[in-house]
Amino acid sequence: MATMIEAIRDALGVMMERDKRVVSFGEDAGYFGGVFRCTEGLQQRFGPHRSFDTPISESGIVGAAVGMATYGLRPVAEIQFADYMYPGYDQIVSEAARMRSRSAGEFTAPLVIRMPVGGGIRGGQTHSQSPEALFTHVAGLKTVIPSNPVDAKGLLIASIEDPDPVIFLEPKRLYNGPFDGHHDRPIQPWTGHPMGDLPEGHYSTPLGQANIWRPGADITVLAYGTLVHVAEAAANESGVDAEIIDLRTLLPIDTEAITASIRKTGRCVIAHEATRTSGFGAELSAQVQERCFDYLEAPITRVTGFDTPYPVGLEWVYFPGPDRLVKALKEVMSY
Repeated sequence: MATMIEAIRDALGVMMERDKRVVSFGEDAGYFGGVFRCTEGLQQRFGPHRSFDTPISESGIVGAAVGMATYGLRPVAEIQFADYMYPGYDQIVSEAARMRSRSAGEFTAPLVIRMPVGGGIRGGQTHSQSPEALFTHVAGLKTVIPSNPVDAKGLLIASIEDPDPVIFLEPKRLYNGPFDGHHDRPIQPWTGHPMGDLPEGHYSTPLGQANIWRPGADITVLAYGTLVHVAEAAANESGVDAEIIDLRTLLPIDTEAITASIRKTGRCVIAHEATRTSGFGAELSAQVQERCFDYLEAPITRVTGFDTPYPVGLEWVYFPGPDRLVKALKEVMSY
């Protein structure tokens, strides 16, 4: 089974081979192949005019991508860490997200911005943030976060082919394999993965469609990225027949899949690594409350990161691990 790094690299290679408009660039993303090596070999394969390095300027990277996309290219820009995207946030919100509407459809911005997100690599406060809620609040953007290599490839291909800007978030803890949730080590390799082996060639995973990662009847767990695997570990340890919904796309969100599951189980736990207040889990909770109120048998519960700056040296206390999720599952079931 390929790693997520290999799946992302494969998706980029497939699309650059199929469509000469697709270009890949970012800080150290050309010759070196990126700090996580997701773009390794692309410059040698496609040349420095299609896979290239940029100055250390996130505003410049995103601004260049918007210009390229507006004039017909399909740029895939890499922000080295999601923590670095703030200088480019104005370009993302004010230009990329609004290009279609502000020009009455005369111009569009079909670009993808790739960003590694989350902790787990001892990166400290400036290499470990999970800012997905800052993008899901912006109309005109789509926000994607895969939990496994098969989806990473299919979702990235779909994002590149999409006619509008897509924020593609890549959980760093999953780059080389899923974690067991308790320790800072991956389970190597992706053996026994429910998604199967990585398909060759071109395929796409539609944006806006969640995946039932683990069927269950007693409780619904809504998760994405790394927390899908943490939720699976918690479900196995708790003995609760939990149905785990891997959202895959945060915006647009698959409200039909969420609603169908919670109307079946009557209970809901939401899990994400980002801080709790104003996190994406709050939007999920509101969606569930509005659509499933008459079916709920217990309060909606969120298990998240703490409302504190990222704690250097204490990240494995900060993370919502299986122990916290097991406690939440049991509390909701006993309500």
